[in-house]
Amino acid sequence: MIGARIVVIGVGNEFRRDDGVGPVVAARVAELAAPEVRVSRCDGEPTALLDMWSGTDAAVLIDAVVCAPSSPGRVWRTQAGGLPGRGHTGNSHAIGIAEAVSLGRVLGRLPRDLVVVAVEAERLDYGVGLSEPVSRAIPEAIDTVLAELVRLGRPSTR
Repeated sequence: MIGARIVVIGVGNEFRRDDGVGPVVAARVAELAAPEVRVSRCDGEPTALLDMWSGTDAAVLIDAVVCAPSSPGRVWRTQAGGLPGRGHTGNSHAIGIAEAVSLGRVLGRLPRDLVVVAVEAERLDYGVGLSEPVSRAIPEAIDTVLAELVRLGRPSTR
């Protein structure tokens, strides 16, 4: 996808503990990504996500998830359309991402490539700061996003 228009979106709310991992990872990726990669943050609202990835060829979303069984700090990658079928039990954005994908499909506003880099959360209650397992997962999440950018033809500057 050389010449592709790419956006990285950190989804989350830093005032809900581990839910803030998406924006934290996105901020670090912004320092490392090629200058033509757009990096944004979003609270997970479906129409906001749709607006952010509209007109792009590829989008990489970073989000906190809650899975059963739980393994806080585990990082995994999936195509956005695969979220509901992966045993994903939810978070404050899972429905938003799924709704945004459905809406984008209906409106013809989906990027060709839509990937989610998920970090399993330990705490999503109100408060500031990431849990220890999620904090330890940040380097792996960053590397996973940067690997996606390489796959998409946009290597990092590091």
